Amino acid sequence: MIVALDVDTIREEEELLERLKGTITFYKIGLQLFTAHGKRAVDLVHRAGNRVFLDLKFCDIPQTVANAVRETQKLGVEAVSLHLSGGADMLRAAAELRPRPKLWGVTVLTSMTAADLHALHPRAGVRSAVRNLARLGLSRGIDGIICSGNEVEPLRKALNLEKSSKQGIASLSHGPRFITPGIRPADNAVHDQKRVITPEKAAELGIDYIVIGRPITAAPDPLKAAQKILGDMKAAAPRAIEKSC
Repeated sequence: MIVALDVDTIREEEELLERLKGTITFYKIGLQLFTAHGKRAVDLVHRAGNRVFLDLKFCDIPQTVANAVRETQKLGVEAVSLHLSGGADMLRAAAELRPRPKLWGVTVLTSMTAADLHALHPRAGVRSAVRNLARLGLSRGIDGIICSGNEVEPLRKALNLEKSSKQGIASLSHGPRFITPGIRPADNAVHDQKRVITPEKAAELGIDYIVIGRPITAAPDPLKAAQKILGDMKAAAPRAIEKSC
């Protein structure tokens, strides 16, 4: 589980890290916190002995994105996100850097519906768009795919992972990681997320990392909320959760 630190202040970040200490060890720092506090926010997570997923969703010309990824390596983050829609050259430029963090590619935002996507690309369906973007990213060396949990199972089938080496997808020797935002317990509001699944469903699907924010960070007791979600996931798929811990 990756907990999203979508907060405004360092004090709020410190409080969440303290309250979740010992239960959560992987955190997402996104545009909100990083724009406000930059490296300081990352360092705070690292000093507590935790891992960082820097979710800045890079999308620009190849050289600019490659340079930005190079800078994230200096921050010591484990993974950074970029938009797969940035294209083959951009993805290749980032993937060829050494050393670098893991690159996780965004397919279609979980806040978008099929109608939203249709307004941008009239001939594209969500599943076909996710499939095409994932295939592009993996063929250029991306390490993981960020998509809704609703798309994970059909995407695995579409990619035909066992035969992917014949298609030039070098990064699939052990399979890509699947990272899924839009996670909501059944009794929680979905807020601005549209394509959501429950934590239990994510566990059943064997998703590598779920990214979850408000159901934990906005809860009266964040630790209790996190422990309940982890418990529900383990009950739904004990072997998968034990393997991932």
